[in-house]
Amino acid sequence: MNTIFSKKLLAVVISSLLVGLTTSHEAFAQSSNGTGSITKISNQDVKELKDAHDEHGHDKGHKEEKDAHDEHGHDKGHKEEKDAHDEHGHDKGHKEEKGDHDDHEHEKGHEEDKDGHDEHGHEGDKKEGEEEHEEGITIDPKKMSLANIKVESVKPEYQFSTIYAPGEIKANGYKSYVVSPRTESVIISRHAALGEHVDKGQKLVTLFSEVMAQAQADYLIASTEWQRVKKLGKKTVSESRLLQAETTYNASYGKLIALGLTEKAIKSISNKDIKAFGQYTLTAQREGVVLQDDFIQGQRVDAGDTVMLLADEKQLWVEAKVSPNKKLNLSIDSPAVLKLEGQSYNAKVIQEAHTIDPITRTRIIRLGVENSDDNLHSGMFVKVYFQFATKQKVMAVPEEALIRSADGDWTVFVEDHPGEFKAVEVELGRALGGFREIIGLDSGTRIVTKGAFFVASEIAKGGFDPHNH
Repeated sequence: MNTIFSKKLLAVVISSLLVGLTTSHEAFAQSSNGTGSITKISNQDVKELKDAHDEHGHDKGHKEEKDAHDEHGHDKGHKEEKDAHDEHGHDKGHKEEKGDHDDHEHEKGHEEDKDGHDEHGHEGDKKEGEEEHEEGITIDPKKMSLANIKVESVKPEYQFSTIYAPGEIKANGYKSYVVSPRTESVIISRHAALGEHVDKGQKLVTLFSEVMAQAQADYLIASTEWQRVKKLGKKTVSESRLLQAETTYNASYGKLIALGLTEKAIKSISNKDIKAFGQYTLTAQREGVVLQDDFIQGQRVDAGDTVMLLADEKQLWVEAKVSPNKKLNLSIDSPAVLKLEGQSYNAKVIQEAHTIDPITRTRIIRLGVENSDDNLHSGMFVKVYFQFATKQKVMAVPEEALIRSADGDWTVFVEDHPGEFKAVEVELGRALGGFREIIGLDSGTRIVTKGAFFVASEIAKGGFDPHNH
C-alpha cells in the first residue's frame, strides 16, 4: 500500500516540474525577441511535447501498476482467462462466421445451378417442341376433304416392275372388214360416212360395172330356163337337159355371189327394171365403225381397191416397238399398261413378232386392249409399260406420296391419329410403275397417298407458330 502511495506522489511531483518548465520556456522565448514581440511556440510543438509526456508517464504508470498487479497474481490470471476467452471466442466467432459465409455461398451456388438448370431445361423443352411442330401438323376433316387428301394403309403386296416402249393403236385385224369391188367398177353413190357406226347388212356404197351387167343378164337367162325345164319334168325333158339347165343356173348364181351380190340382191334381178342392170350395192358384212372411205362419187376403182374399212373398236390392237437388243421374257397374256393423256388401260400380249421391221429396225409386240368406253381409236400413239411381277411382296407407295425434306431426304406423311400427320424418312427401292418401293415403315402404317404436297405446304406455313401444332 505504501509503495502505491509513493508512486502516486512521485507522479504529482513530476507533473509540477513539467508545468514550471513550460512557463520558463515561454518567458525565455519572449526575452529573446529583439523587437519586443513575443514569439509563440506553435501548437504543434506543444502538442508533441504533451504527447511525449503523456506517453512516458502513462506507459510508466501502467507498467508499474501492471507489475504491482502481477505481483498479487490476480491480474495475471485475469489476463490468461481473458486471452483464453478471446482466443476461444474469436475462433468460435470466426468459425461461425465462416460457416455462415459457406452456407450463404452454397445457397447462392445452388440457386445459380437451379436457375441454370431451369433455363437449360426450358430451352431444351422449347427446342423439342419446335422440332415436333416442324415435323407434324393437325388438319381438320373439312380441310382434308377440300384438299382431296387420301390416307391409306400400306401393306406388303406383289408389285410390278415396268419396261417402257412406244406403241400405236391399230384396228383389230381379226374383226375388221375391207369393203372393195371384186371387179372394175364406177362408184355411183355412198350410203355411209366416215366414223359412222354400221350394222351387219347395212348398205355402204352403190357401184356400176359392165361385167356385173353381163353376169346379171346371164343369171336372168339361166334362171328362166331352169324354171321352165324343171316345170316340164323328167317325162317331157331328158335328164341330161335338166342337169344342163340346173348347172347353168347355179354357175350364174355363183358368179353373182362372187361379184359381191347378196342373195336378196340376186333374187331382185328381173326384166322389169332394165336401167338397174349393171348396178350393185356393197353391204356391211359385220358390225363396226367406218374407219376409211377414201373415194368420191363417179370415181373408177379397180378390183380389190379399198373403198371402205370397217372395224370393231370394242377390242383394238396395240403394236409396241421394242429394241431388238432388249431381252424381254414375255409370254402370251403377259400384262401391260397403256397410258394416254393421263388415262390408263390394261392390256395383254397376244402376239410377238419374230421378225424385225425393215423401216424402224424394231421388234413388234402386239397387245390387245378393251375399248368399252370408246376413247381409243386407230392411229393414236400410246405409252406401253410391260409389267413384270416381283417374286416377293414388297412395301410400295404411289410416287406422289413421296416428298423431299429440307435436307434432301425422301419422306412420307404418317397419320398417328385421325387428322394428325408427321413426316417420316424412308429409303427408296425399285421403281414399280407408278409406285416406288420403300424401306423404313411397318406394315399397316397409314400414310397420305394423295395430297402429300398440300400437307407439306401446311407444315411449312405453320412452322413458326408454336400453337398451330
